[in-house]
Amino acid sequence: MVSVSSKTPRVKFGVTLPQLKRSWGDARAAAQEFEHLGYDSVWVNDHLYGVPMPSVPIMEAWTLLTAVGAVTSRVELGTLVSPPGFRNPALHAKMAATLDHITGGRVIVGLGSGWFEAEFRGYGYDFPPVGQRLGQLAEAVQLMRRMWTESESTFAGRHFHTESVMCEPRPVRTPPILIGGGGERVLLRIAAQYADIWNNLAVHQGELARKVACLHDHCRAVGRDPAAVEVSQQTVVVLGETQADAEAKLEKASRIYGGHLGNIERDGLWGSPAGVIDRIEKQVREGCRLFIMEFFGRDPREPAQLFAEKVLPAFRH
Repeated sequence: MVSVSSKTPRVKFGVTLPQLKRSWGDARAAAQEFEHLGYDSVWVNDHLYGVPMPSVPIMEAWTLLTAVGAVTSRVELGTLVSPPGFRNPALHAKMAATLDHITGGRVIVGLGSGWFEAEFRGYGYDFPPVGQRLGQLAEAVQLMRRMWTESESTFAGRHFHTESVMCEPRPVRTPPILIGGGGERVLLRIAAQYADIWNNLAVHQGELARKVACLHDHCRAVGRDPAAVEVSQQTVVVLGETQADAEAKLEKASRIYGGHLGNIERDGLWGSPAGVIDRIEKQVREGCRLFIMEFFGRDPREPAQLFAEKVLPAFRH
């Protein structure tokens, strides 16, 4: 067994649930198995259309997450990521607080600016320029956190407002807010100001070290300790029993994903268990403390079990 140094910081591992072209039964079985195997969190993608094709079936994120919360007992529950343009953030805060009660304080609220214009237009939502969407994101974070921590709050922003709004019952814990995205000038500054967790997209996985440095620069500029923002990495995991097995799976995964989740061979987590441990260790050295993983395979429970048996123990000390 390969193991990391005892000085390696605590690393957490979350898993995305099967969602595209999958049934509720698939998602439920995976969530319960991931919890049983010892993973720290489970995640759903917040898209109204399947990516990259609108005709691909996908379940709505917060409905699915609530159902998952009711059939699990330990894992944290999060979204990658919810655009404020989909839901009024005051209502969204109320939804998250309710789910936090249902699950005993396990909710992580993942937020982002949104990018898939077709789903906004298709559902009748405005899709303003990126600068405006980022402004919505910054306001949504502030508004939601106030609702979770104040008896009543009035928020007067450019994009959103509330009037003496109350959120009772308040959440069991103030839900951590994850902000996802890679924009170095504006989005990372918003994360530095407001996020508990910043998530690096899979397409930017090879740029993790530079983006972490940029995030930390923004933290210092706004007077915040860089250590206050946990770094997470969205990633595909292509795991084989042996290197040859992994290489065969990698070739198939690269064809299926087609670059949508980045260059897996160059930047992703793939290989035999020992090889995957090495790749994780590299990204831990670059600042990552939470991996949000999509296991490649028709039934993700199979690679998740191999990962739990051969990779997780190296980071449990």
